Amino acid sequence: MTKASQHKIILFDGVCNLCNSSIIFIIKRDKYDVFRFAALQEGIGQALIAKHNIDTSKTDSIILVDGDTHYEKSSAALRIAKHLSGGWPLLSAFLILPKFIRNAVYDYIAKNRYKWFGKKESCMIPTPDLKSKFL
Repeated sequence: MTKASQHKIILFDGVCNLCNSSIIFIIKRDKYDVFRFAALQEGIGQALIAKHNIDTSKTDSIILVDGDTHYEKSSAALRIAKHLSGGWPLLSAFLILPKFIRNAVYDYIAKNRYKWFGKKESCMIPTPDLKSKFL
């Protein structure tokens, strides 16, 4: 089994400040080492996008790849929360809401993320102690 297949993979917008902060947030709460990370703009991110036939014009901020399945938008965020330490797994209860309602909130935040949180010129370079978390 390869390193990538043992973990759930989070694809994220590597130039988005909100996305980068979210990745650091997840890493700090990933007590059971469930996740690995790749920027959508990087080679492995692009390969996974192609493999799963993901339309990044509709989803360009966060995608959860779990084996042969992938989740986008609010479904990805809530399924990620399910595996975090603390009270965050309680958020997964929102999965019972219709996807169109959950995604309306998600899309509003995603649409404004650069305006509200800014954007980097290039993808985040992980520190040496975090490097093993990135593909």
